[in-house]
Amino acid sequence: MRLTILYFAWVRERIGQGEEVVTVPSDLATVADLIDWLASRGGGYAEALAEPQRLRAAIDQDFVGIEAPLAGAREVAIFPPVTGG
Repeated sequence: MRLTILYFAWVRERIGQGEEVVTVPSDLATVADLIDWLASRGGGYAEALAEPQRLRAAIDQDFVGIEAPLAGAREVAIFPPVTGG
C-alpha cells in the first residue's frame, strides 16, 4: 500500500521533512503499526515517534485514534497533541 504521510510541529522537525510517500508493508493494520514501522527506520524517526501514546493522527483528514485501521487510507497525518488558547 502506498501512503502519503504528513508530519507536523516537532514531529516534522525531528524527522526532517513534512511529507513523504511510502510503500508500507501489507501486514500493517493500524496507525499504531505504521508509527512503529516508521520508528524502526531509526534516526529522527525513532526520536520523533518513540512515544506513540503522545501522538495524534488523522486518516484522509479525519481525526482518528492510533488504533484506527489503515485499510483504504490514502493519507495519514501524524502530529503532537494540539493545544489552544
